[in-house]
Amino acid sequence: MSDETFELELEAMANGGSALGRHNKRTIFVPYTIPGERVLAHITQDRGRVAFAEGLTLLDASADRVFPRCKHFGPGKCGRCQWQHIDYAAQLLLKQDVLADQLARIGGFEDADVQPVIPSPQQWGYNYHMTLAAGEDGKPGFVSTDGESTIAIEECHILHPDLLALYESLDLQFDGLRRVTLQLGSDGKPMLLLTMANDTAPELETDMPASVNMMLEDGEPVNLIGDSHSHFTIENRDFRVTAGGFFRPNLSQLSNLVSIVQDALDLIGGEAILDLYGGVGIYSAFIAGRVGLVTLVESYPPAATDAEENLAEFENVDIIEGSVEDVLSELEERYDVAIIDPPGEGLSTEVLDQLVQMKIPRLVYVSSDPATLARDAKRLVVQGYKLLSVQPIDLAPQTYFIDTVAVLELAK
Repeated sequence: MSDETFELELEAMANGGSALGRHNKRTIFVPYTIPGERVLAHITQDRGRVAFAEGLTLLDASADRVFPRCKHFGPGKCGRCQWQHIDYAAQLLLKQDVLADQLARIGGFEDADVQPVIPSPQQWGYNYHMTLAAGEDGKPGFVSTDGESTIAIEECHILHPDLLALYESLDLQFDGLRRVTLQLGSDGKPMLLLTMANDTAPELETDMPASVNMMLEDGEPVNLIGDSHSHFTIENRDFRVTAGGFFRPNLSQLSNLVSIVQDALDLIGGEAILDLYGGVGIYSAFIAGRVGLVTLVESYPPAATDAEENLAEFENVDIIEGSVEDVLSELEERYDVAIIDPPGEGLSTEVLDQLVQMKIPRLVYVSSDPATLARDAKRLVVQGYKLLSVQPIDLAPQTYFIDTVAVLELAK
């Protein structure tokens, strides 16, 4: 560690939540700062042309700086939030800037049509599920800013209040606990998802105030107490989600996300739609009644089963359980549009190549990482697509995470 201390003016926000400045021809990243601020900084990690520092003294504060709500927020504390010190309106502008920067630097899209970020209806208490890790004492908490230790929380302002109350009421200090997910359905019914060492079920009280499921290391759920699934509601549609199935935790924003995806599809009726990484069928449920065919592909077996339940009213929906890599090579249908909602690491080279070979005229890419979106969009453009529009949507206020709906069209 260097003993170097110096004044630094922060120039921009980086992907990952730290602001950056330049000193002695090096790029310096400083967390918990805001572009436009000036700090006395101290190097904590030196990587040559790039270094990481902590802010020792705030010399000039941004007008966008606010007092954080949470006692656990800050250096050496909880690592779950990064931006509680930034006014929410400024968070949205910074996310738009970071997204545009990643598209330009990684993807080469200097003039990308990046729209203003759609704000979250709820800025606090919006998470209907959240995963905690067991600490050395066995009590679950959030991973700290060092990425290794775990902090038992006394408050959390982005977690739904009912789940915080559930966390406070439970004694989860039993041997072998690795992780626990607190989950709440739209109907108010809570659930615990436990991951245990060696897949060994714990001894539980039968009067637990929540359903309890254990997640095996292979991803399969085992029901221990109560229900094996939760129910979530979007625009009066009910979705069953079995324990372990993916469902975005900010329920207040999902209606907007669905609307953005529907608009991006640009449907006229009768189309054949491919819904990749389709989960429990959220997008398919809102478009199946307007198109000729929907083919949903999902690799997690319980989620595919949920999709069958959630989409049972539609006769024009085919649900295929399997990895996207395996399924795409077997499809013979010609599709007009594909919805692509991959995990944060984006698309594999194999999937990208298969999509290009299928010559699908329009791709609607739902991204949770600006860097992988930029990378994948660049690869698709090299193969004949054009990036038409980029609509960011904030699903994670008080954090640096950015979700985006991008539209790519095959050049004619």
